[in-house]
Amino acid sequence: MYVADSRAGSPAPTSADGAVRPRAGRRLTAVAPTVLALGTVSLVTDVSSEMVTAVLPLYLVAGLGLSPLGFGLLDGIYNGFSALVRLAGGHLADRGGGRHKWVAGIGYGVSALCKPLLLLAHSLTPIGLVLAADRTGKGLRTAPRDALISLSSTPESRGRAFGVHRAMDTTGALLGPLVAFWILRTTVDGYDAVFTVSFCVAVAGVLVLVLFVPGGPPAAGTPGADSRPTLRAALALLGRRDLLRITLCALLLGLATVSDSFVYLLLQRRLGVPDRWFALMPLGTACGFLLLAVPLGRLADRVGRWRIFLAGHAALLLAYGLLLTSWHSAALPYAVLALHGCFYAATDGVLMAAASDSVPQELRSSGLALVQTGQALARFACSLGFGAAWTVWGDRTALTASTAALALCAAFSLLLRPKGSV
Repeated sequence: MYVADSRAGSPAPTSADGAVRPRAGRRLTAVAPTVLALGTVSLVTDVSSEMVTAVLPLYLVAGLGLSPLGFGLLDGIYNGFSALVRLAGGHLADRGGGRHKWVAGIGYGVSALCKPLLLLAHSLTPIGLVLAADRTGKGLRTAPRDALISLSSTPESRGRAFGVHRAMDTTGALLGPLVAFWILRTTVDGYDAVFTVSFCVAVAGVLVLVLFVPGGPPAAGTPGADSRPTLRAALALLGRRDLLRITLCALLLGLATVSDSFVYLLLQRRLGVPDRWFALMPLGTACGFLLLAVPLGRLADRVGRWRIFLAGHAALLLAYGLLLTSWHSAALPYAVLALHGCFYAATDGVLMAAASDSVPQELRSSGLALVQTGQALARFACSLGFGAAWTVWGDRTALTASTAALALCAAFSLLLRPKGSV
């Protein structure tokens, strides 16, 4: 894979929105060096985080005896608490005059420090606090990181750039459960060992960020107190019709998107998977994501990002449908997890590429944070609602309601699609 070619002291030309343009006479580049560096950070960090994610549902439900409602609360915290700080992270990165790298670095560092604290938490309240702090770190880093990817890529190749980053990120998600599985099989205090190794790997990810990721691009205009983006200007971005529609669609679809952990628990109950194999379930999702992230990102650049985004939710609907059928086959888990991975490959980076087109350079982090915040809050609500429905009515009824809600939200999003999207 070719990377962007730039010489010291001779900055590459940029477009009006700050994206890097290839020099005349140079081969068209596939992805910028910043994208590859951030992809490496995400790869290492995801090995750490997915080690914990792979064992957390079983640790909480089987190990600590939490009910589905209690797990839904913690899972909602784990996946949705970051929504409270994403806007802050995006605004700090923009207001700092292009300090995207350092705001992201603080976020990665906070998440790393939370890993060893799981060794001391053995009840609902302390575990909830640790997970909230961990997601605070994720909330701080996500928008500045995605802004760096967007700003270092041309508008025509953003889908591919996000696809490459997400593929590298997912490589870490693929390795994390494998490491967790190996640790659980070879150690006596398996969960404690997983949390300890996860902390060490997270520290390595922070070091890679500090040493190898270039600093963020300078904000447009002359940096100064008067030119710094304000919070009011960031919130005013929702006055842009396309960005508002993208945010509303992400929120609506997030309200009906069952969290990964619940999908794996549903599969385990449906198939009677032994506890010792549970940590391997995320591998199916990660494999599908890894294989399809770059191809679907490139396809989104060519045929339209919104079309691919909605197609990803169609794949998720099909996965839910398979879980609800009476089909009994050895192929069932592979089909469900492959569709689950396809959903992420078609939506995660593609959504950020679509949102980037509607946000100016100087407010790129803030604009992406608005979309991410709406989606994260919606998924937080979905985790709480799904956990409560499972506790009261059972897993099948809860999944049936979520499937119907997702179909309705997808149909509405098709009508609400941004102007000019396909």
